[in-house]
Amino acid sequence: MRRAPRTAYRVASHFSHRFSSYKLMLKRVVVLGLGLALPWSCADSPGNMPDASEAPPDLAGSVADLTRMAPLDAAMMCPTACAGQCVDFQNDPKHCGGCDKICGDTETCDKGVCMPMPMTSNIFCNEAPPAGAKQAPVPPAYSGGTCPHLAGGANMIQSTGHMRSFLLAVPKDLRPDEHLPVIFLWHWLGGSAQGFLDKGQVQAAVDSQRFLAVLPEAKGDLPFKWPFNVGDGLPRQEEEYRYFDDMLSCVSAQFHVNKNCVSSAGVSAGALFTDQLASGRAQYLSSAISLSGGVGLPGDGLVKPWGSPAHKLPMLILWGGPLDICIVINFQSASHNLEMSMQADGNFFLECIHNCKHGEPPFDPPKGLSKYAGLWRFAFDHPYWLAPGDSPYKKGGIPAAGLPLWCGIGVNSAHPRTGVCPKPGC
Repeated sequence: MRRAPRTAYRVASHFSHRFSSYKLMLKRVVVLGLGLALPWSCADSPGNMPDASEAPPDLAGSVADLTRMAPLDAAMMCPTACAGQCVDFQNDPKHCGGCDKICGDTETCDKGVCMPMPMTSNIFCNEAPPAGAKQAPVPPAYSGGTCPHLAGGANMIQSTGHMRSFLLAVPKDLRPDEHLPVIFLWHWLGGSAQGFLDKGQVQAAVDSQRFLAVLPEAKGDLPFKWPFNVGDGLPRQEEEYRYFDDMLSCVSAQFHVNKNCVSSAGVSAGALFTDQLASGRAQYLSSAISLSGGVGLPGDGLVKPWGSPAHKLPMLILWGGPLDICIVINFQSASHNLEMSMQADGNFFLECIHNCKHGEPPFDPPKGLSKYAGLWRFAFDHPYWLAPGDSPYKKGGIPAAGLPLWCGIGVNSAHPRTGVCPKPGC
């Protein structure tokens, strides 16, 4: 309907060249009121122009004159038409940029191009917390003094005396007043922050689902990239926790961050560290996502055990089935260890088994959204202020939009996926 005033103005301008008297101009306005009542449902044929019988007696002659001019005037009133109906190629999702070019269910038509529909209003953790609910503390103070200026792309920050780098993905059309969740994304053993950004379609995700993504780069001093194994001393692990603290502090200082919606996600080695961070910094995290990760058992194995933090946080625990093995780590066993620890502590979690070994999980995203939109939605659906062990999925079920059908709630609840798999990564 936004173009109707412009159309009326153009038609009025055309008529002004043909009529000179004030009386006829007044009649023209009345007739236009008849012809433009539904500006986007008109047809460009003379038969749909107002008939003289529909006008008052003193306007009948003028209406008849206008009807004789219909071929020219209808074209001006309806500059773009499909199957005899006026359409707006700039804003109509059924005719976006041309006839019958239909946008997806989660897309909108913007200047003739189908674009992902912004989802800020659908983010559960952006809602106001219930009265009396426990909220996340303010982020920790930056250990380096004054935070450097951050921008989308590569950034450097000093943390515990070391210069560390990370990528920051920011919505391209960020609004000054936008309040955004934050997700930290820790890369795999042979990967990098840039590799995660590209393979995870992260920029497309932050643009469409409205969040900030922080992608840390490994320091490069550890054989497994991140400090999760029993050979990594507590000081080195605390150094990496402090690195997380400093990134969160400086991102929060520059952007409007929703402190109740801060999540961590990792893949393989990055997931093994995410599972350590989830217990070591649970006081700042609202949720965590472990993609082929897990924990060890006390006194047994290569990976450190779960730390049993006071704050309960929901997790999505995903792996590739019994053959999800890389180097010396069985990720099914490690993920089971994490599940049992989470269950003993009263945490909510999803179990997802894609049965593609140590490979990329085959997700089928909603049309118009990025590949792993369902993972990010899990983070948005679990704000910090949920009661311990609670989840909206307990009442409403796992949402079908984005999250796989092969996920379930709790231990041994998944419906292991069958079908074609991508090539395993290890």
